[in-house]
Amino acid sequence: MSLPATPVTPELSVAPQLEPAAMQLAAEAGFRSVINNRPDFEGGPTQPTSAQIEAAARAAGLEYRHLPVNGAYQSPQEIAQFAELLQTLPKPILAFCRSGARSTKLFVAASGG
Repeated sequence: MSLPATPVTPELSVAPQLEPAAMQLAAEAGFRSVINNRPDFEGGPTQPTSAQIEAAARAAGLEYRHLPVNGAYQSPQEIAQFAELLQTLPKPILAFCRSGARSTKLFVAASGG
C-alpha cells in the first residue's frame, strides 16, 4: 500500500479516502497530523468510520481531527474551523475526503483564496 498524498503546500497535503492502515504510512512519511473531512458513512457502510481511523492515527503517533463537511458546500464556520486546525495542529498535516478535492477547497477558502 502506498500513501496517495498530493502536496498543496510544504505543510499540507491532501488525499482521497484513507483506510486505518494508511495512518502508519502517514506517520512513516513524516506527517504529524491528520484531518478527516469526510462524514461517516457518506460512501456507504464499507467506509471506515472516523473512530476507526482516529484509533489507528493515535496508535501511529499522529494528531487526528474529524471535521466532516458536505462535498458541495462548506460553511463559513467550517472554513474557519479548518483554518484554526491549520494554525494549531503539528505540521505537516495530511487532510483527506472522498477524492481530496473537498480538503483542497477548504484550504483555498481558509487561506482567503
